[in-house]
Amino acid sequence: MLSLLVQFAYLQALDILSTLAFLLVGVDEANPVLRLLLGMTHSPIVALLAIKVVAVCLATYCWRSGRHRLLSRVNVFYALLIAWNLTALVVRAADGGA
Repeated sequence: MLSLLVQFAYLQALDILSTLAFLLVGVDEANPVLRLLLGMTHSPIVALLAIKVVAVCLATYCWRSGRHRLLSRVNVFYALLIAWNLTALVVRAADGGA
């Protein structure tokens, strides 16, 4: 079951990378909490890492308390979210970044 937590951490790293790619091409962040943090910090990496630390803490709590099914579902959600992000980036690139 530790693999669920490792998968979660890996998906969080991919989410950071896809979010940074979004920001670099000028796509606005959809998450209102992250959008607020982006406005409060000098670097998007600081905001992203702050929100991901909280997410990993919550995932660790789920894992330790035996909520493996919930953690598995959250992993599926993040996998789909990252696939969406990559699809949107490809579409944006195909449009010439406009």
